[in-house]
Amino acid sequence: MPIKACVFDAYGTLFDVAAAAREAAAEPGNEALRDCWQTLARDWRLKQLQYTWLRAVAGAHCDFWQVTGDGLDWAMEAAGLDDAALRERLMALYLELSAYPEVPEMLATLKQRGFATGILSNGAPQMLCRAVESAGVADYLDAILSVEAVGVFKPHRKVYDLVGMEYGTQPEEVLFVSSNGWDAAHGKGFGFVTAWVNRAAEPVDRLPWRPDHILTDLSGIPELAGAS
Repeated sequence: MPIKACVFDAYGTLFDVAAAAREAAAEPGNEALRDCWQTLARDWRLKQLQYTWLRAVAGAHCDFWQVTGDGLDWAMEAAGLDDAALRERLMALYLELSAYPEVPEMLATLKQRGFATGILSNGAPQMLCRAVESAGVADYLDAILSVEAVGVFKPHRKVYDLVGMEYGTQPEEVLFVSSNGWDAAHGKGFGFVTAWVNRAAEPVDRLPWRPDHILTDLSGIPELAGAS
């Protein structure tokens, strides 16, 4: 079946999750972060994801803003950073993460070619709206779908079900794009055509499913959608 909708994970896919730590490290007064911002950004992201999985398994849901703060607290303690003002600044920057450079043109091209577009994310609605507005891509998105609608994080099937409910599509009519290999794999298991944006050249996750396509950035998504 031809692709009708292109749906994207948000954090790490459209928006650069390392941007908050990188930008804070460059600001005056945050010298303690300058030598460790990359480690902090990595740990922050890892704990953020781990906490979503653990909460989903345990049935202990909270919104992604809470998980993001919890992950940052762990990462700051691991880095030996005890600075309430820095924590507040990092959280504020997370609401306005930079989009990857190719994102606006890629989304605009999809819209020009008649594809429905959207986000499917663990993010809380208010977080996603802030990120989309900050990146200037709101006009290129038809829907912003959050796991808060079903009260459980990815990769629960209830989350992927939101796409068909929104667009009236069959799974095979959707190109689902994620920077998380596990997310792209589970999307494939759900029935989507999937693309993994593997910017860091990581190995493929050992899961029952494998993404249909592996890309290094998002620039090729319009052509991929048209060829699928």
